[in-house]
Amino acid sequence: MDLATVDELLTTTRAVRKRLDLTRPVGREVILECIRLAMQAPTASNTQDWRWIVVTDPDKRAAIAEIYSSIGAQYLAYAAQNATDPQTQRVYQSAMSLTDTLAQVPVHVIPCIEQRIDGAELGIAAAAWASIIPAGWSFLLALRSRGLGSVWTTMHLFKEKEVAELLGIPETVTQAALFPVAYTIGTDFRPAARPPAESITYWDTWEQPSGDG
Repeated sequence: MDLATVDELLTTTRAVRKRLDLTRPVGREVILECIRLAMQAPTASNTQDWRWIVVTDPDKRAAIAEIYSSIGAQYLAYAAQNATDPQTQRVYQSAMSLTDTLAQVPVHVIPCIEQRIDGAELGIAAAAWASIIPAGWSFLLALRSRGLGSVWTTMHLFKEKEVAELLGIPETVTQAALFPVAYTIGTDFRPAARPPAESITYWDTWEQPSGDG
């Protein structure tokens, strides 16, 4: 493998909100290509129970955006005003901007698992999420490699049932996220500021990380 290319993909697949091209159409085939790649991700007990809802209908996208905004607009505005860290403040401001543009994003993708895990024990719930989260991230990486972007959002899950009714999702299915998908305005994304790996890594026991001296 070309490690430089792989490392660039892994370190520059950003949460894209403000740089989504709201005017450029996204073809069905490119979405299916990314889903095919996502389906190669590991799945717990080989259940292969990931499911994908792709929403392109303008009225349904507008309805999802209204639900999203009804949950997030006030919370995100408050969080942006009260965040003390500049980077965190920018993230909240960016997230708040998505409430205004979500309806215009050409494709909404909702990854799901075909089971319910409400109240399940930790091991069962972890196995279920382990089947969809790797696939979801593979989907986002595949988008990035093709000049598209998105952001992993979960705000609408506070009103999961309303979205399920809108899209005809059965009660036996769990929605995991909402990916607003579009081509990106430019592709020059950079790695985010993160702490040294040594400062958050523990070896053999939970004690002060080695990077803290």
